[in-house]
Amino acid sequence: MSSATHELPLGRLEALSDGVFAIAITLLVLELGVSANAGEHLLTSILHQWPSYLAYVTSFLTIGVVWLGHSAFTSALRAADATLYRLNLLVLLLASFLPFPTKLVAEFIGEDSPERTAVVFYGLVLLALDLSLTVLVRYASEQRRLVKEEMDDVVAEEASQRRPSYAFYALAIGVGFLLPTLGVALYLAIALYLAVPARTVHRLLRRR
Repeated sequence: MSSATHELPLGRLEALSDGVFAIAITLLVLELGVSANAGEHLLTSILHQWPSYLAYVTSFLTIGVVWLGHSAFTSALRAADATLYRLNLLVLLLASFLPFPTKLVAEFIGEDSPERTAVVFYGLVLLALDLSLTVLVRYASEQRRLVKEEMDDVVAEEASQRRPSYAFYALAIGVGFLLPTLGVALYLAIALYLAVPARTVHRLLRRR
């Protein structure tokens, strides 16, 4: 039986992925708000929500970077297979779960022990999301039949040159255990850092 028999279309994978990323990134903003009786001191109430803004921006950028990398990756594919579908579902599971730890960080920053737990848990989810995307890309790089012939080198390069961001997340989680607010700031710095290779892959894809 030919390998083409086991190939699955990319359209449904991309459609589901874009929908999940869009919903996850939209759910983040629903956690922003002030109390109903904040009218008399509205500015103070808005400023007091800075932990929510920090968590929101960090998660928004993280999901955005994952979406950029995912979009560049799927653009280089010719087809998918059952394993790729399942690995992609793992990425989507973690991306759609991210609003929950984001909410915990926003709620418990500044509350000693709960703050530490929330920040470490948040970091572990970010680490798992990054690892899941790495596994997805590396699987495709090993299944060259799924990659467009002219994009073969691009996917291979992306798989081999993905920087060890999981090491940075591990470091940030350790810092977050000791200094939770600084840990969240490091999560944000990692998201900004990861945006650079994602843009690089998009430039490569536009050259085809």
